[in-house]
Amino acid sequence: MTKWQLRSKRKKTGGLLKRHSKKKRYQRGRDYIPTHVEATKKRTRRVRGGNSKSLALSTNIANVSVDGKTRKAKILSVKENPADAQFVRRNIITKNAVIDTEIGLARVTSRPGQEGFVNAVLIKKKE
Repeated sequence: MTKWQLRSKRKKTGGLLKRHSKKKRYQRGRDYIPTHVEATKKRTRRVRGGNSKSLALSTNIANVSVDGKTRKAKILSVKENPADAQFVRRNIITKNAVIDTEIGLARVTSRPGQEGFVNAVLIKKKE
């Protein structure tokens, strides 16, 4: 079913608002496609203005920033996710998720479902 980014049909009081225009194509939303920890898979989407967005369906590599320097690290699993507790069990990566990498624990700073890659900042090194 199509999702729409429109205002509510009702006022605060519960009364019905009059429609001032019909639905436009640019007001459509899209379904949420989660990014899993698996071999890298991407999909490109056409967005407004003829531009394109790269969506990460799954990835197992993160660009981890350590003391101002960035290096690639393999993602082992998702340890914590404030967006949803079920995302930890299902290994779904979102912004602010804490991931376990080969370097240590890192917090995701990018939006993998919107940008197509995972950027993270190291929060605890492995011994």
